[in-house]
Amino acid sequence: MSDVRHPGLNLGTTDSPVHDAAEETVFGFWVLMMSDLALFAVLFATYAAMSVHGIAGGPAPVEIFDLKSTLWQTLALLASSFTFGMAALALKYDDDRRALSLWLGATFVLGALFLGLEARDWARMVTEHGATPQVSGFLSIFYLLTGTHFVHVAAGLLWMLVMAAQLAIFGLDGAVKLRLMRLAIYWHLLDVVWVAIFSFVFLSGLAP
Repeated sequence: MSDVRHPGLNLGTTDSPVHDAAEETVFGFWVLMMSDLALFAVLFATYAAMSVHGIAGGPAPVEIFDLKSTLWQTLALLASSFTFGMAALALKYDDDRRALSLWLGATFVLGALFLGLEARDWARMVTEHGATPQVSGFLSIFYLLTGTHFVHVAAGLLWMLVMAAQLAIFGLDGAVKLRLMRLAIYWHLLDVVWVAIFSFVFLSGLAP
């Protein structure tokens, strides 16, 4: 039953009430994540309008975007999704706290690298092009969209630190495993959102 109902999680028991509680917890978290994705959908729709009609004499996307830097950001975040997947495998098949901690640590470093690269890009846009949010509607929604994702990634990194502390204190008990599963869902969805941002904002913005 464990492998069927929770393919990414080994709860260490086939007790039905335990699995029922896990089902409810994970389902509730998915509902929360869907509301978060709805927020991003609104931001994407607003960006679609403002990127065409909201330039207002300010710099256009092709003038301020650095595809090479954004590509490195994308690779860092995709790599972090891979390392989190390895952490999930260590959790499911080995119950190996050391391997899990190492893969989570690698995920944290890659996520922090992503944030650093994105912050550097914002600083370059402001210093070299004067591209602040006040300049145009396009820049306002650009910073709001990418900034919302930035805050979500930062929250994910903070969550990882909390989970590292809980691993050290409580070990791999059922509650910690469920929290790690929710963190994995959260992190992978952030990767999906970033791929959409990379494609819809940066690639389309640089298209001739």
